[in-house]
Amino acid sequence: MHLSDPPRNDVDGDARSHGPASLQLSLADERFLVLAPTGRDAVLTCTLLSKNGLDCQVCHSIEELCERVREEGVATLLLAEETLTRSALSQLQGMLNQQGSWSDLPILVFTGENGLARSRAATTLGALGNVTFLDRPVRPVTMVSAARAALRARHRQYAARAELIRQDRALRVRDEFLAMLGHELRNPLSAIAMAITAMGESDAREVRILRRQSEHLTRLVDDLLDVSRVTTGKAVLQTRTLDLVELVSGCLQALQGSARDHGLALALDAPSSPILVDGDPVRLEQAVANLVTNAVKYTPRGGHIDVRVEAVAGEALVRIQDDGVGIDGEMLGRVFELFAQAEGSLARASGGMGIGLTLVRSLVEQHGGRVEAASPGLGKGSTFTIRLPICEGAVVSIESASPPSLHAGADRGRDVLVIEDNADSREMLVSLLERDGYQVYEAGDGPEGIEQAIARRPRALLIDIGLPGVDGYQVAKTIRAALGADVFMVALTGYGQPDDKARALAAGFDVHFTKPVDLKAIKLLLNQVEARPLAQ
Repeated sequence: MHLSDPPRNDVDGDARSHGPASLQLSLADERFLVLAPTGRDAVLTCTLLSKNGLDCQVCHSIEELCERVREEGVATLLLAEETLTRSALSQLQGMLNQQGSWSDLPILVFTGENGLARSRAATTLGALGNVTFLDRPVRPVTMVSAARAALRARHRQYAARAELIRQDRALRVRDEFLAMLGHELRNPLSAIAMAITAMGESDAREVRILRRQSEHLTRLVDDLLDVSRVTTGKAVLQTRTLDLVELVSGCLQALQGSARDHGLALALDAPSSPILVDGDPVRLEQAVANLVTNAVKYTPRGGHIDVRVEAVAGEALVRIQDDGVGIDGEMLGRVFELFAQAEGSLARASGGMGIGLTLVRSLVEQHGGRVEAASPGLGKGSTFTIRLPICEGAVVSIESASPPSLHAGADRGRDVLVIEDNADSREMLVSLLERDGYQVYEAGDGPEGIEQAIARRPRALLIDIGLPGVDGYQVAKTIRAALGADVFMVALTGYGQPDDKARALAAGFDVHFTKPVDLKAIKLLLNQVEARPLAQ
């Protein structure tokens, strides 16, 4: 580099002492790569940096340099201007573009007093950010100081990398915890829901309260599990062309009872003709239901909730307007943030965890739309608007929400085996199925379930996954191997992630149900199994 005076060792001490003590860095993380093919520049540079405690290695081509950065990582690049041909600059750009979001790789470029190479470097590399130009001849103290400054900057980037890794690990731990929490909450919820079902269609005040609060708890558990999947993009949408008018209408019919119980008037204003969008009907209904449920929660008795569906300027709009407690200006900008809730006893008393609106925003944005909140202020109500792209000229394909007509077999007393370790859930499920005319057997763990299945050869099995002794997956594999295709196995579990469903099917289950158990869906499946001919 045309060093102008002898190497010195009195600049700053060992560079590694400048990095955060908590970082665990590899040798490559601390290494300088030098590409200076003219004369002894590369050797002199490495000699100088090594004498000052900096790890330095020579590269013999731009290809070698870029490959080592990709494979090993690096602290800083030191390049001579004559290496920066157009081809080299293009390769450097490609390599830098592949760096992680945390990386802003420092590059020191040794230049002459003028030249086209420096101009190209300034224009091309300079636009990428972290480039420093050092004019020759370079004093050793200048070069070492610049190298140390670059290394300190790189250490700050490593700290950012470590924090991103820590956050990613924390998210994984959170997701695992939420999955386990959901499983633990869904087991008692399933027993409660079945006990309420056993009470029949009673309209007694106590039964209505139990039913409503059970549904509320189920929605909270679903939101708790969904927030990690949806906000991290792990929720897979099953999209098709659908009629938004029909979807919203069906959603409001399901919520009318809740609104009525709260003393509210829930009304829909929608055109008679379809408004077509491409979307996942389950997820879009979830978004609409969360907004309407939110309006119910924050509107006093005697209030009104008006829902309007319309097409405006190429967009499909769902507008939910209430005359409830309203939102103040400061809170209005934060209502969609995770765990955000307004201060004060009213918001806390109304319940909720501050995740429902976050889910709505994430779900709508995944559909290419947006959601907006507006309010004149506290006590003046609020309006939430979902905007989705209209699917012009498409053919509507709406699947009926009602179950298909089935002809059940004549034998309503066929055998069903319930394998469930939660005693209350097992007792309620057995009781409800027996009430409907099934011959039901039960087992409280995996080994007992396998033994009974092989001995009794039931036509259908309802199997919990989290069983003691042998888990439900292994139970299903063993029974499938022993009894073949004639046995119909339903997985009943608190684990509802897409991976859990895939694993259940791979283990030999025919259907995966997430707790709390929908008894009507169970009976529907059993009717289908009963009507299905046995394998030959």
